Amino acid sequence: MHRDNEKIDAGLKENYRIEEAIEALQKESSYEMLAHTLTVIRRTMTKKAQMIIAVEPPRGDNQIRLQVVETPDGKKWWAAFTSFDEEMKGGNQVMSTFLADMDQLLKSSLSANDIEGVIFNPWNKTIMLNKKLINIVLGNIV
Repeated sequence: MHRDNEKIDAGLKENYRIEEAIEALQKESSYEMLAHTLTVIRRTMTKKAQMIIAVEPPRGDNQIRLQVVETPDGKKWWAAFTSFDEEMKGGNQVMSTFLADMDQLLKSSLSANDIEGVIFNPWNKTIMLNKKLINIVLGNIV
């Protein structure tokens, strides 16, 4: 399904491919589908793709922080969304967001000691990229 909609920000237009790959991975959980999904993420990233990032308001130090999602096991992840539709599936809270380059987001996550990685679309078409998977997407040797 190609989304050629003028209302979609140019940096988000190709992200539907990531959503489709995640959906396929959710239907068929295998190493082959994971490899395919990571390849789709990498190819989309190289097209200067952007993600929607939720931010928390400054806490008195004028520092904007990326919103963190804590999983039941206590691990903390940055949340990123492939589209505004995916962001809105999160429920009732209004979030402050901005667009960020996908490659910069993933690279920054590698040096953030307090997070496990990045969750794409934590509410629906979800994939959790830990630092090992992020290194694979970035083409780093792991």
